[in-house]
Amino acid sequence: MTLDPIHVDNIARLASSIAGTVDTTDHDSLATQAWEDWLPELYHDGRVVIEPVGDHERRRVAVDEIALTDRPFATTHGLDSGTINPTTFKNGLVVDVAHAAMASTPTDLDLHRSRSIVATVHNADATIDHDTDWLRRDEGYTQQRVLHAPTVNRYAEGVVHALALYLAESKHALDHANTVEDLLVLDGPIYPKELFTWEDRDPELGDLAREAKPRAVIENYVRLVERFVADEIPLVGFVKNPASREIVRTLTSKGIEAPWPDDAALFTRLLERREGGELLSDELTFTTWFHSRGGADRHMAAAGDALGVDRKLDPELYETTFFVLYDPRTDVLYKVEAPYAFTRDPDLRRDLATQVVADVAASRGPPEAVAKADELARISNGEKASLRRKFEEQFDSEQLRTYDDVRWDETSL
Repeated sequence: MTLDPIHVDNIARLASSIAGTVDTTDHDSLATQAWEDWLPELYHDGRVVIEPVGDHERRRVAVDEIALTDRPFATTHGLDSGTINPTTFKNGLVVDVAHAAMASTPTDLDLHRSRSIVATVHNADATIDHDTDWLRRDEGYTQQRVLHAPTVNRYAEGVVHALALYLAESKHALDHANTVEDLLVLDGPIYPKELFTWEDRDPELGDLAREAKPRAVIENYVRLVERFVADEIPLVGFVKNPASREIVRTLTSKGIEAPWPDDAALFTRLLERREGGELLSDELTFTTWFHSRGGADRHMAAAGDALGVDRKLDPELYETTFFVLYDPRTDVLYKVEAPYAFTRDPDLRRDLATQVVADVAASRGPPEAVAKADELARISNGEKASLRRKFEEQFDSEQLRTYDDVRWDETSL
């Protein structure tokens, strides 16, 4: 216990003084205006960045009713990738390891056993190349490789993390696409958005995003979309923690004082239902689908260039479309993405929304296949520590530790 009761009380008084300066009485009307007047066709820099795909509506459905409805898709496959997080060693190496797995409902144990593992390494010594080819282990169920990350002056940790995560995920998805019968749900966005944000963060990262290795990772996702379009099997992404600010940023640029920190806060305001100040939790609420052509999504829009990756289909078909879903039982907003190749069909986009909303209602969280994939791909804290110790032994070099490492190690005992 680091705070005495008097300290807690004093901090609460601070919160009270802050609350007294915030007026939220007009937030509902501003959110409604954003929905009715701006979201039907939101412009930024002369381009439409947000617009509806078909209807422009907010919908709601009873939790018990939708949870018991027949699913449009008999089987669902989920895909996720977990990492040990970027680790810097005293010899100058920066390493991250990603581990991808696919799950299905109903369960397929052979599929669950298969894994794709990528270790990405950054080394400032340009004379050394750590690249390896893909190797098979575990009677062929595991494939693994080392990827030598392009050299950067800064952001080495972010680079190794993104390349490991997205290469493992996209490789595993492509290699197991033939097992998907009805629907594939990625745990996260449908494209490697972190790579797409590099251009906006730093000129060096922007140049790096168009180099061969990052571009090859992006190409995997483009080919994945093409594969599923050819097979006529839909592909969606289930985003648990949507962090986009494209809508609120665009409104701010127009001189509108948007009070929400991000788009999720705006949609939560639009979708939550209250009565007498109490949050109602008997219904799930969600929007219809939108095109998204701004921010990181601009690269896969018809007017974008996919960071130099060749697209074999009409560029419009790759555009990111999305709807958002609010679960009042947990007070959490989710975002569901899909390429326009699938959502241009009104029946299919209705079925996709029904499937996801029903699964969330039944599971009180992500769809079951996504939750299974997350469990398979997750690397526990103990496993991360063990792997880092093995790297220290192999590199004959210790991890470069900070005081936070010491502090959190001690507090976790």
